Amino acid sequence: MSPEPLEAYQWPPSNEVLAARVGLDPSAILRFDGNVAPAPPATARPAALARALADVNEYDRGRYEPLREAIARRHGLDVDHVALGAGSDEFIVLLARIYAEGGTIATVPAFSYSMYRYAAIMAGATIIDDPAKADLVFVCRPNNPTGELPDVPDVPGQLVIDEAYADYAGVDALDRIDQGAIILRTFSKAYGLAGARVGYALSNAATNAVITSRQAPLSVSSLSAALALSAIASPPDVAGQIAERERLRHALGELGLVAIPSYTNFLFIPMDEPQKLVDRLLPYGVVLRAYPGGLRVSVRDELDNDVLLAALRAELLGETLPAPYVTHTRNTAETLLKVRLRVPGQGRVYVNTGEGFYDHMLQQLAFHGGMDLRLEGVGDLETGDHHTVEDMMRAFGEAFDHALGDRKGLARYGESRVPMDEALAHAVVDLSGRATANISIDPDPGMAAHAFESLVQTARITLHVTATGQNAHHVAEGAFKAVGRAIAQALVKDGSMVRSTKGSL
Repeated sequence: MSPEPLEAYQWPPSNEVLAARVGLDPSAILRFDGNVAPAPPATARPAALARALADVNEYDRGRYEPLREAIARRHGLDVDHVALGAGSDEFIVLLARIYAEGGTIATVPAFSYSMYRYAAIMAGATIIDDPAKADLVFVCRPNNPTGELPDVPDVPGQLVIDEAYADYAGVDALDRIDQGAIILRTFSKAYGLAGARVGYALSNAATNAVITSRQAPLSVSSLSAALALSAIASPPDVAGQIAERERLRHALGELGLVAIPSYTNFLFIPMDEPQKLVDRLLPYGVVLRAYPGGLRVSVRDELDNDVLLAALRAELLGETLPAPYVTHTRNTAETLLKVRLRVPGQGRVYVNTGEGFYDHMLQQLAFHGGMDLRLEGVGDLETGDHHTVEDMMRAFGEAFDHALGDRKGLARYGESRVPMDEALAHAVVDLSGRATANISIDPDPGMAAHAFESLVQTARITLHVTATGQNAHHVAEGAFKAVGRAIAQALVKDGSMVRSTKGSL
């Protein structure tokens, strides 16, 4: 007789499915339903995978000992206290089978992470309400989906403390390991490696031996282990995301959506019929998650959260939506850059690649161009600034090209002269759709002319720049400001036709 299928964990639909449901492009979908970091870590570059790719035909014979040693050092433990798995979910299922097969499982709080229930089903265990009478107790701390920080109970059964969000809470229960507790951690949340599927269990040596003896060999891939090892070398600083969580919580409160205090990277808003609000926001490209009795909202970064807030204001208050951002990622062997661009915008600009001077130059261009721009990422600055500057301008140009669309109705031409102390810069731009650069910057601080040439290639514009003076910094800054102001003129909407003598741009 064939076995009957079990009730399975239900993953939410893909971006493609959700977008098709409401007639959007999949790139317009913003997920506030996954509790993941808003961006991958700076360490998640091809260079971090190079060695692992070179050896991908081989098994790791040491069970990723360098990664387990790094985890042990992070928590002040010995390596024989660390078990590595495919996300903390592997351990949730495994521990249910080890400690509660055919027995009983309780969760603290009772309303908690749904994976515990599915693990119980797979182990043939029964979920009960009283932790003091359970064979196995899962404590979700901080709790998903409410974000609360429950107390850890003293129980006779096996205690498992799931600390997936502990980096945001700033507290842990590692002292309970000596008393026999098992602590679960993951690289999916604060570390930003959800797609890599790497988790780990911390326990005393005897318990760790029990756990690892029942694991499949090497359930984590060598590529995922390489990403995790690179990430743990620079543990995440979550202070910025915590501050953004509180900003979002306050802004939601002003809309009458009062979230309970959170120790995580998400907010839980008690309400009746939360699915109705989820359905109302999907046409805006905003994806939230409804639970019985409330709505869960993952905290992304400021720009993404502002998209959520704008959608809520449009739906609840009838306000007009601002123009959408164009989102673009450029990932090469040397750089990883994410761009979000709104044209036109309000001059809200933030550029951070670690290349301070040219970050500032691009900020000036975007600000004087009247754009909203957020460009973040990393490059191989240890080998010089060439790759980083080139790719940041190419990435910006790619996003700019996408933002212009068919370029209909634009004034097309723009010109500006900008004095910068003793320096004078002159820029003329044509949003032609043809890439032509004629750049003269004297003296050039090093990469200014090449930066403009890189922009021209991917933005598909014609650009003439002449800038002279005694101070290279002033000359370059004047040039970037002049280009921005010329672009602002060219971006003016003054009709619907394509301004081209050849019929198209």
